[in-house]
Amino acid sequence: MNTLPPEYYTILSVFAPIFTKRIGWHVQVMVMGAILAPGKRTVTSVLRIMGLSQEKHFQNYQRNLNRARWSSLEISRVLLKLLLETFVPKGRIVMGLDDTIERRRGAEIKAKGIYRDPVRSSQSHFVKASGLRWLSLMLLAPIPWAKRVWAMPFLTVLSPSERYYKNLGRPHKKLTDWGAWMHLKVQRWLPDRHLVVVTDAGFAVIELLWQVSQRINPIAMIVRFRLDAALYEPAPPSKTGKRGRPRLKGKRLPTLKEVTEDSQTIWKSVTIPHWYGQGHKEVEIVSNTALWYHNGMPALPIRWVLIRDPKGNSKPKPCFVPTCTSSQSKS
Repeated sequence: MNTLPPEYYTILSVFAPIFTKRIGWHVQVMVMGAILAPGKRTVTSVLRIMGLSQEKHFQNYQRNLNRARWSSLEISRVLLKLLLETFVPKGRIVMGLDDTIERRRGAEIKAKGIYRDPVRSSQSHFVKASGLRWLSLMLLAPIPWAKRVWAMPFLTVLSPSERYYKNLGRPHKKLTDWGAWMHLKVQRWLPDRHLVVVTDAGFAVIELLWQVSQRINPIAMIVRFRLDAALYEPAPPSKTGKRGRPRLKGKRLPTLKEVTEDSQTIWKSVTIPHWYGQGHKEVEIVSNTALWYHNGMPALPIRWVLIRDPKGNSKPKPCFVPTCTSSQSKS
């Protein structure tokens, strides 16, 4: 039977306590086959590349994925620990959050749904894709020899569509609900580290951002924003003896679209390294603080940032990060 090179045992030995001795042997075979197998890394291709195409009890390898009892969360925790020890041993931890669609067909794949294809779609063209939607949390760390930041996934969850939950008779768990669960899970693993999460506009939701910003150790989320979002000044202090509920917001502020078009806006030139694989990029930015508010929702303090290309080759890109109040900072 083939065995792994000695260097691989150093890594796999960290995960060994998660599996029983019998399952651990099968896992070793599947890991080695996944490294060597070309194309799709299915159990069949793994066994074939390992010379086990005539294995009579091939179902034992399938059972490692669908019946054997082992904790995928524990694997994610151990993997994150290894990545941090190697690339980010101290300081703040920057993570990326994004969803992807795995195109799968078949009557037995119950969790599949129809989603927007983010790769093929554009603002004027909508393309649907059928498959499984996965939400992945990735460590963003600079790799010295690559001279760029790599996204290394360590925690991935399945996020089915609303129709799937309806057929099960269970309440729908939205993509943002899964995102919040993943953030808080990592914070429980790393209570003493400051977490920063970078994601897209799909997670620009007040309830989610309010939840992660109200923790004792708040999670900073950098999110793509809308140019027409309703922004306000902080609420003025309540007058002594005045009845009624205190105000939640102050005066309405101009939208980011109006800020972009205003000739009085003062832009600052900065250089951003690793701009979408193009190396260093000269851009202009403007930033300020505000309250983001919708009726029936909490008023969320944020810092917004507008980024534009001084050559006019692209539209301004708005993003923001929730800020902490003074009471939160003291806690």
